[in-house]
Amino acid sequence: MDNSLLHSGHHFIAIFGGSVAGSEAASRLAQRGFRVVVFEQNYLPYGKIEDGLPKWHVKLRDKEEGRINDKLDHDNIRYVPGIRLGDDVDFEDLVQNWGFTAVLIATGAWKDRPLPIEGIDSYVDRGLIYQNPFIYWYNHFHEPDYSGQVYEVKDDAIVVGGGLASIDVVKALMFETVEKALRERGIETNLLELDRSISKVLEQNGVTLTDLGVKPCTLYYRRRDVDMPLSTIEKDSPENIEKAERVTKKILENAMSKFLFKFVPCHAPIDKIVENDQLVGIKFQQTKIENGKVVPTDKFFEYRSELVISSIGSIPEKIEGMPSEGSTFKISDPKSCKLDGYDNVFMLGNAVTGRGNIKDSLDHGREISIEVMDNELNWQEEDYENWLRGSEEGISEQVDQIADHISRQKFMTDEVIQSILQKTEDLQRKVGYEGDYRKWVEKNLPKRLEDILEINH
Repeated sequence: MDNSLLHSGHHFIAIFGGSVAGSEAASRLAQRGFRVVVFEQNYLPYGKIEDGLPKWHVKLRDKEEGRINDKLDHDNIRYVPGIRLGDDVDFEDLVQNWGFTAVLIATGAWKDRPLPIEGIDSYVDRGLIYQNPFIYWYNHFHEPDYSGQVYEVKDDAIVVGGGLASIDVVKALMFETVEKALRERGIETNLLELDRSISKVLEQNGVTLTDLGVKPCTLYYRRRDVDMPLSTIEKDSPENIEKAERVTKKILENAMSKFLFKFVPCHAPIDKIVENDQLVGIKFQQTKIENGKVVPTDKFFEYRSELVISSIGSIPEKIEGMPSEGSTFKISDPKSCKLDGYDNVFMLGNAVTGRGNIKDSLDHGREISIEVMDNELNWQEEDYENWLRGSEEGISEQVDQIADHISRQKFMTDEVIQSILQKTEDLQRKVGYEGDYRKWVEKNLPKRLEDILEINH
């Protein structure tokens, strides 16, 4: 037997965040014999697979959540739901006093990048919505017991973005406005049917958007259509650049044809249009691309709308006591992603890169970890699954680095182990978790739209 396995039970590792990165790290450490506590801020550990992957991805969501369940349902893993680092558990107290051999942070990226217009955030929920809360609402508002923020979807909306997540935002807007207009005409449909093709559903019912009185939403992007991160082809040669641009253009054209939204390239938002203390539009500056860079021109345009959604990416939320650098956390070792100033704290996933575009995600996934899913959600599902599997390999490499570090640390005393067990049990008790992970998931899994549709039909 490997000597490291003989003594790994003398170490307890804390992991904050139980989604793709956290569950993968927990599983690999548990398989090596380490004892792991997974703290999750939500009741369920699925992160953006549950709250950011749009709900029409039924099979993919269920498959990936099943994988997370299989990883976390392990004798060496203790699950503690409903605990938010920085609020329910103080970071400095955790690191200095709890006694964990190591702490891994995989808390995800839940904060939207600010729309770069001065004073714009004063109009959040007064004409402006950010992507993360919008998609969270969209994924859950059908649930009978939903009690969160409610949004009123309007047609002719402005979406500022350009990543793949912004394609999902415009799809959600089109699904809501078209379904409502069809229902008012006595035509019943649902988003699972519309996801196949809005244009075909309208054709089958002999109507158009104009007939329905629906004005399509418009996606404004500061670069060209061919610059959108829609292709997985590496742009590492002139031939591949040309191929990637051709594929990107085709994907965008197909999406516009199926879902009937509009697209305006080379427009950068620079100012807000406000009336009666309400955001009613955005002022854009036309751009051009020179040597791969966005260059502003002297042309300006104003577009008015009752609804503006910003979809320009996500960044990690700052946690008090943890050193940061720009929009991400500061690390001192690129291989293990050790948090600067701490010998036993390591970052996992998007908290390392602090970026949301697809290329950064893939590159970093191969080397170290998994990036947040903001700009990957419109891939074909097999592409998405391949990306996840590749990112898990990156997590494996990082966990090996961390495990080697842990193995060199002093064994924990029985007193410290018992203290951790008691503290985590107290936290579990506060939310009613009794220790059976599978029962907890079954109890707290939200009502699925596809199940409601089956009941109603």
